[in-house]
Amino acid sequence: MKTQVIIVGGGPVGLMCALGLAQNGINVVVLEKDDAISYTPRAIAYAWPIFSGLEYFGVIDDMLAQGSIVDVRSWRILASNETVAYDHSSVRELTDRPYSLTLGQDLIGKILVQHLQKYPNASIQWGNDFQNLHQDQHSVTVETRTQSGPKQYQADWVIGCDGGRSGVRKALGLAFQGFTWPERFVATDIHYDFAAHGWDSGYLIDPVYGGVVYHLGREDLWRVTFSESTTLPVETVSERIPHFMETILPGSKHYEMALYSAYNMHQRTAPRYRQNRVLLAGDAAHVTNPTSGFGLMGGLYDAFALIEPLAAVCKNDISDSILDDYANQRRKTYLEVISPISAESKRLVFNCDDPERLRWDFQLLNERLESNAAMRKFMSVPALLETPCLISGKTLAEKLQAKKNTSQN
Repeated sequence: MKTQVIIVGGGPVGLMCALGLAQNGINVVVLEKDDAISYTPRAIAYAWPIFSGLEYFGVIDDMLAQGSIVDVRSWRILASNETVAYDHSSVRELTDRPYSLTLGQDLIGKILVQHLQKYPNASIQWGNDFQNLHQDQHSVTVETRTQSGPKQYQADWVIGCDGGRSGVRKALGLAFQGFTWPERFVATDIHYDFAAHGWDSGYLIDPVYGGVVYHLGREDLWRVTFSESTTLPVETVSERIPHFMETILPGSKHYEMALYSAYNMHQRTAPRYRQNRVLLAGDAAHVTNPTSGFGLMGGLYDAFALIEPLAAVCKNDISDSILDDYANQRRKTYLEVISPISAESKRLVFNCDDPERLRWDFQLLNERLESNAAMRKFMSVPALLETPCLISGKTLAEKLQAKKNTSQN
């Protein structure tokens, strides 16, 4: 069976690309350097607009079953305990799922693998560490390293979904333009009953002890993410976590650590997301600080935008120039939506050392509660991450409704 598309990287974005292409009848191979899905704490948040895409590709029910529904999101000033809480009532006329979802990246990965295994035209080759690629007018050859030695794979097209340190992007000689923040994020999964103390999922605002606190889908398991200076040694992160928890926990200081990971934060993008027969998606194309949750969601919207046009190109139904449209529009979305909104969210939560600016921010949060239209606009911001279908011009919600109408007839 001839491979039409190779996807380098078996994270959620790569697996979503593979699933969508497989559903379109494309022969696809995923090359992943690890031997299994990673359990490292990473992205967890999915806003309601993305549910249309997740339902369109058939994975939303499994995600909802394993994740945690978040109806209320709060902003809490640590020093004063002043809190503003937003629910999803303003978008109930726009969706039948007026809430957001938290789900560990490992769990969505497992769900996507399970769905992908249903398709004989798709496979995942674990333990394949990308080394290099070569392309000509007709195909791309990918070289990997495995425990048994070097291997080569060939396909018509390659999608690089191999993360912020993308080997695919580097093999193309593409720079990663932007900057690295002077702070790193420390993401922890802890067992603690925040709800018993009246805490909702949301943001803890403080210039030193700011954090993102979200309930995960397992009883009292919560994701607590904080930032610290990159001048501190990353090797001793675990020694500093207890002090942070003792400072911010609202009641008992006893908690149980499940997992933690530390990583640097960036605002960076490749100068282009297509080079001949190789495309970039997700963190391989662009990275952002995760305060708004726009990192993984932005990557999934990359996948949604790429699947249909690439499948059409593979079937010779359309010119491959449409892939330039994918590359240009997704980069534009990163520069104009994902990066600036994420940077502003980080400023509010973690870089709020100007009391006057913080008062203004909180006044705006409170004023928005007085207008349903203003609330609806704010709660719909994640919809700006979507690129409508490059072939039909339809949104994912419109495509989903058309799919439902067809199945009913």
